[in-house]
Amino acid sequence: QVQLVESGGGLVQPGGSLRLSCVASGTIFSIYTMGWYRQAPGKQRELVAGIISGGSTNYSDSVKGRFTISRDNGKNTVYLQMNSLKPEDTAVYFCHVVLIAPLLPDYWGQGTQVTVSS
Repeated sequence: QVQLVESGGGLVQPGGSLRLSCVASGTIFSIYTMGWYRQAPGKQRELVAGIISGGSTNYSDSVKGRFTISRDNGKNTVYLQMNSLKPEDTAVYFCHVVLIAPLLPDYWGQGTQVTVSS
């Protein structure tokens, strides 16, 4: 079993920054992809950013140039640096990992609230 623990959410003013962290623990041999999704009230969960084991990244158009995803493979940790935050970034942010294992099992964190408001 794998557990994901997110941290770093909170309340920030427009234009501010936050850094989210997600640590994966449990029976982990190798992680294929790590990513961040978000879900705003009344909306579907959407991909914000992802990073594969080799380091390649992808971002949603709405956060390109403002958010940066990174990972520390030795610590099974993924980060999301969020700059120039906007009110429309307000959502619950979820960490997601896919393991290198048969059937590519995936796991979700419990979510951390990010609120951008003045």
